[in-house]
Amino acid sequence: MKNGKHVIHAPLNGRILQLEKVPDPTFAQKMMGDGLAIKPTNGKVIAPFSGKVVQLFPTKHAIGLQSDDGIEILIHIGLETVSLDGDGFNAFVKQGDRIEKGDTLLTFDMDLLEKKGFQLVTPIIITNGDEWHIASFTANTAIQAGDELMTLVHQARQESQTSSTGELAKEAKKIVDAIGGVNNIQVATHCVTRLRFALKDEKKIDKQALDNMDVVKGAFSTNGQFQVVIGQGTVDKVYHEMVEQTGIQEASKEEVKAVSGQKQNALQRAIKVLADIFIPILPAIVTAGLLMGINNILANSGIFAEQAVTELYPQWAGIADMINIIANTALTFLPALIGWSAMKRFGGSELLGVVLGLILVHPALLNAWEYGSALKEGTVPTWDLFGLEVNKIGYQGQVLPVLFASWVLAKIEIFLRKRVWDSIQLLVVAPVALLVTGFLTFIIIGPITFTIGNWITDGLVALFDHYAVIGGLVYGALYAPMVITGMHHTFLAVDLQLIGSTGATFLWPILALSNIAQGAAAFAMMLAAKDEKLKGLAGTSGFSAWLGITEPAMFGVNLRFKYPFIAAIIGSSIAGAFITMQKVLASSIGVGGVPGIFSIVPGNWTAFGIGIGIVIIIPFTITYMLALRKRNNL
Repeated sequence: MKNGKHVIHAPLNGRILQLEKVPDPTFAQKMMGDGLAIKPTNGKVIAPFSGKVVQLFPTKHAIGLQSDDGIEILIHIGLETVSLDGDGFNAFVKQGDRIEKGDTLLTFDMDLLEKKGFQLVTPIIITNGDEWHIASFTANTAIQAGDELMTLVHQARQESQTSSTGELAKEAKKIVDAIGGVNNIQVATHCVTRLRFALKDEKKIDKQALDNMDVVKGAFSTNGQFQVVIGQGTVDKVYHEMVEQTGIQEASKEEVKAVSGQKQNALQRAIKVLADIFIPILPAIVTAGLLMGINNILANSGIFAEQAVTELYPQWAGIADMINIIANTALTFLPALIGWSAMKRFGGSELLGVVLGLILVHPALLNAWEYGSALKEGTVPTWDLFGLEVNKIGYQGQVLPVLFASWVLAKIEIFLRKRVWDSIQLLVVAPVALLVTGFLTFIIIGPITFTIGNWITDGLVALFDHYAVIGGLVYGALYAPMVITGMHHTFLAVDLQLIGSTGATFLWPILALSNIAQGAAAFAMMLAAKDEKLKGLAGTSGFSAWLGITEPAMFGVNLRFKYPFIAAIIGSSIAGAFITMQKVLASSIGVGGVPGIFSIVPGNWTAFGIGIGIVIIIPFTITYMLALRKRNNL
């Protein structure tokens, strides 16, 4: 205890992440409770206080603790790590054990988890928030295990209405009825926080009925699964009651995942693959965009004066040039980043993916950006492979060649590893896999995908050149709905293709405005709402949306009430049409919100600024006016 406040210490080393920014709606929308998240830098979890272990899930990916003062917390290592079934985790305590502050609770293999594609963001949640209020969070951005993480104060307990077995049985029946009845359930399981269903028809779900249940903290659909958030310590009881009442067979996480995957069509599976590949490299691309924005400010004229800062003050030229090199690296060697992430997704060696990407941008090859002029002049270099003439060109800034080549490389590597003796794998697998893939890429994969990529680029450019208003209007209206389905991840590849082929993208500025529109609608709900919980969620999620993370605002507020979401779409559609008419371009992909202006070509700042005004004023005004009329329900 410290000055009457109870201290929770950090259970592991890492970087602090606000709960609203955790890419999982269960935690981002605080369905389980308030808290913080940590991006770990090592794989050891220690006790944040003295007390006892109240729950240790069999998969060891999550642990529930209770302090001597009665504070209950959940430490959830990574996202969706329940599907690992304990692989990579070790527990040093068991349920019911007494713990002292600093005791080792769990360890986990960070390399293994990351190689399998899992995010290691670890939420630390106060699960009895009806008794304990968070008074303050640490101000640090990085933290060491044992440092002060947050302080809590005691408050009056609100008695639960669903604590008895009889009440839980009633709630379990209500949940089954709300998801379409027992005949709509294919398989069901649960993890430490939520029920997980593979349903026959999600259109039969009564979302309103679920939202009205005391035991349900939230519900959403993702990757073919419908998940109902119940909470630590209660979810297993509800699941048991549901099994007893319905007679459905208990299923494993893998069975639910398998059935859910079957429900996804080819397009959904392709979108998920692209998301799995591009999300891990997004921080590098966004960082490049921000740094290029700084370089734009220093090196472009017409921002502060007719001359650029580097022309007015030549001493800044060296700094601007150094920033430009640092910023451009991620985009110059983009195939290497994609190769690393793609091989990780396809099950191959990430190092071979990096090497493959670097091969495609080798300085001995004709730079892809010089291919057009070399083609006109007839100076494209070639290889003569026993009479077969192959263009000796690189694939700088290209997305499709390295994607398809990585898939081929992974398949060849996996094939060889299964058949080559362990003693000679080092001498055979990588050399053969890279050699075969390299030849296939330069002879077949590269030329075909390069042509397809150029067709996509030319088609989009022609569409937006001839029908600018319609293109901006439609893309501005569709981007937010695409976020719901996950289809927006496909357009990251398109943006990168546009930048690689033309040097700029006209799609990404619309994305940035769409995010701001969702935030503006959430801020309107914050001002109009009477419920303090809704006010807090709307305010924090609105701010998050303005910084480029829209899911908390969209799923936690705007979609819940529908009209804020529609108002945001109206604003982003109008703004999209306007900035497209003004030919606003982004030279890079940056933060998809207000800071996104730094990625915009400086000559387009005024038009983009007007676009920002549109997506703030229109969604805010529409949402606020409608919210006032419905205020009794807020």
